[in-house]
Amino acid sequence: MQQYAWQFFRAGGVDQVSIRTGQDIAHIGELDQKLWVALACPTRGIEFDSATLDLIDLDKDGRIRAPELVQACQWAVAQVVDPEVLASGSDVLQMASLRSDTEEGAALLAEAGRILRLAGRAGETAVTLADVQQRLASLHAMPFNGDGLINPLTLPDAPALSALVSRIMALYGSAPGSDGQPGMGRPALDAFFADVRAIQAWHEQGQEHRCVLTQREQAVAAAQALNAVQAKVEDFFARTRLAAFDAKALVPLSPSVEGYAALGQGLLGSDSAAALPLASIVAGGDLPLTQGLNPAWTQAMQAFRSQAVAPLLGADTHTLSAAQWDALQAQLAPCQAWLAAYPASQLGDMPLAEVQALLESGAEAQLQQLIAHDEDEIQHSLHAVRLEKLIRFQRDLLKLLHNFVSFSDFYRREGAAFQAGTLFLDGRSCELTVDVGDAASHATLAGLAKVYLAYCDCRRNGQKRSIVAAFTAGDVDFLLVGRNGVFYDRQGNDWDATISKIIENPTSIGQAFSAPYKKFLRMIEEQVAKRAAAQDAGVTAGLATQAQTLVNTPAAAVAAVPARKTDVGTVAAIGVALGSLSAVAVGIFGKFIELGPWIPIALLGLVLAISGPSMLIAWLKLRQRSLGPILDASGWAINGRMNINLRLGRSLSQTAKVPAKAARMLADPYADPRSGRWIAGALALVLLLALAWRLHWVDGLLPTAWQHMAPVSAATAP
Repeated sequence: MQQYAWQFFRAGGVDQVSIRTGQDIAHIGELDQKLWVALACPTRGIEFDSATLDLIDLDKDGRIRAPELVQACQWAVAQVVDPEVLASGSDVLQMASLRSDTEEGAALLAEAGRILRLAGRAGETAVTLADVQQRLASLHAMPFNGDGLINPLTLPDAPALSALVSRIMALYGSAPGSDGQPGMGRPALDAFFADVRAIQAWHEQGQEHRCVLTQREQAVAAAQALNAVQAKVEDFFARTRLAAFDAKALVPLSPSVEGYAALGQGLLGSDSAAALPLASIVAGGDLPLTQGLNPAWTQAMQAFRSQAVAPLLGADTHTLSAAQWDALQAQLAPCQAWLAAYPASQLGDMPLAEVQALLESGAEAQLQQLIAHDEDEIQHSLHAVRLEKLIRFQRDLLKLLHNFVSFSDFYRREGAAFQAGTLFLDGRSCELTVDVGDAASHATLAGLAKVYLAYCDCRRNGQKRSIVAAFTAGDVDFLLVGRNGVFYDRQGNDWDATISKIIENPTSIGQAFSAPYKKFLRMIEEQVAKRAAAQDAGVTAGLATQAQTLVNTPAAAVAAVPARKTDVGTVAAIGVALGSLSAVAVGIFGKFIELGPWIPIALLGLVLAISGPSMLIAWLKLRQRSLGPILDASGWAINGRMNINLRLGRSLSQTAKVPAKAARMLADPYADPRSGRWIAGALALVLLLALAWRLHWVDGLLPTAWQHMAPVSAATAP
């Protein structure tokens, strides 16, 4: 098999494939993935149509991977006659571009014609993305839109059916329809009526129960009353049997005084004594049914006596023995078993009349018919969705490849998908900005990019977003946390931006050259400020102390205090110190002058000794400056190193410049006086002339009397 002939270009320190034609798109699966710039990217947080990205994201995990992109290209190529149309970037699909010799292509061609006919434009030869989206929007708004769901809001002429659909959705759940609204599907409908029929069957079984009570309603009421008190009555008789077995158990089985005392500490209500025995415990005694009952169980026992005891044992029964209790349970056991067999479902307790009304209304058949009608539109809906997908791919695939397989858009300065916008701050614009979710976690990996990064919190009309901006040129002396700027997103909206975090790295070798001197000057300024502040505090405290002393000292004592005289020893010590310092300075200057012609080299060596390490470190970091870690921290999987060299860095961070044809008025009424500058310049000129004279550089220009005399050798001396 002949290998496809790719074209590559060099950018960012790596070879990147050039994708320009439909054939390039058709053969993208043959390109070695080691040559791809990226292998994965997120579907959110980048400047790209998220709807197109969602169509490519087959597993719906929020990320586009290389196999998914290859599959999208292959699918799009299979639907068109000539893949060259996929490189057009247009959202207008020509009908002639669709294949008619495949089943799917023919279906798309037929659906495109159907959309044009429904829009009243039969005979046209092209369909647009707007045409398909308008058809889908109108289809979604129709009661039968092909999603297999029934929306109760679209059944205005059938309020009873709408109410039933809403009830089924509330009990059995709903599914999102193609219009974004919840609807009822066939599974929920089937589950609802299956439970209704199960309840109907249960009611029919109730006709055959073998309870001694002939009327079903009476038997059900008796069984329910028995269920309500059965555990408590069984507890009472168990206690009486145990007390009959051993009289010593009577006291422990009855409530104690301490228990009543604890119960009395709080507020007493009808349920406060529910945990106490049903009645007083007597060895082998009967259960009272009318008097002497636990107040918490009085109502339940009354219902039990009237609905179960009276029909079976007689209305004059006021007590219940253990034998009677056992017989009563045996008689009502069939009814209890039938009640326990009630179908467990979301419907709860549904009366037989309601069950029969639902089954006889014909609502189930009507809803099944509506769903079937809706399902008839499914194929048209699916074809329309695929047609929209193809048009989106025709418009966006090439651009996505330029931001995934290669970074052509970034290096051509056409706005890459990962670039969020432009940050204006500190007299420059930064075009390399990326959206970030969590600045702290992003900075952990992005710091490896060796780029000066500023994380900014942006706000606009109550909305918030976080970005990271790369400063790749210019000085960074005034980039501080808290500084404000303006961020313009790709749509042109302006956001207030505030620096929240900074990762420091060199921006240029020139900036690294001056960095040690700036740090030294800042250190001197800080030390001078600290010493001045300390001296000012000391002077202020001394003046305050002296003033307090003068206020508290009598006038005569003040007059008697002798005036302080100057200490001669101190003056002498100061003079000696100043003399020593001047001698050292003169010695150093003399040694420096003795270097003669080597003075420039010495100056150069001194400068290199100070700035050389900083420049070397900057050079090493600038060589390692890369885009990869910044994007990796944002969810990309960058395959290449993607270096940001000095030339690219200067184009990404541009400083303010006066237009070339602008007129400039240089007179500044607020400029600082320049007398000090002239004096400093004059002194520097004098020193330079003295140095040139000392090194014999100007002897040829001076009179003989001013020239240096050549030293007399020992051989010619008199």
